[in-house]
Amino acid sequence: MLLEIDDVHVSYGQVEALKGISIGVDQGEIVALIGANGAGKTTTLKTISGLRPVRKGTIRLGGTDITRLPGHKRVEMGLSQAPEGRGIFPGMSVTENLEMGAYARRGSLDDDFDRVFALFPRLAERRGQAGGTLSGGEQQMLAIGRALMARPRILLLDEPSMGLAPMLVSQIFAILKEVNAQGNTVLLVEQNAVQALSLAHRAYVLELGRVVRSAPAHELLHDPAVRAAYLGGT
Repeated sequence: MLLEIDDVHVSYGQVEALKGISIGVDQGEIVALIGANGAGKTTTLKTISGLRPVRKGTIRLGGTDITRLPGHKRVEMGLSQAPEGRGIFPGMSVTENLEMGAYARRGSLDDDFDRVFALFPRLAERRGQAGGTLSGGEQQMLAIGRALMARPRILLLDEPSMGLAPMLVSQIFAILKEVNAQGNTVLLVEQNAVQALSLAHRAYVLELGRVVRSAPAHELLHDPAVRAAYLGGT
């Protein structure tokens, strides 16, 4: 198992946001976390990245306990996140934003730029343009590209479709499928459950800080209870 989250509890003050969740991600998988707002999906990613402290439980990456490691050490070990809201540097150019994604690495970045620009040709066309002048879809591409510059063992994606038109959502998810085909493991938080389950190999359903269901993604996609609760169907 590449990433293991075992009985993890996380609190915001007196409020327990994660109540003993256990999640696993194998090498080469796309795993989705789905659930309503407030279910704990984003908190899970922040906790894995080291942005939220663990009150109880263990997080392992490649068998190594990273529960108490600071975030930058987790990046060095192979965790990289494209956060909710994209978090790009608006005054920096596309190229400079991408370079920030590789801050923990040494050596030439030429191959990494080539890979990102091949995945996102629009970014190549705008490489000298300030990040803050890009469209929403282009900023999302930049956030994902920046995360890939770290050459992660596992890529954490938080709501990559947020605020995007349906055509752009389809494009982003097609690119994520290609990213996975190139060997990247992905843990995906996505409000668009249909898209997430259509892309993922496996998925976990979160409710109020607990995992209430886990199964192959295609099973959840066609499960009547899941469809009624999260997919807008019956």
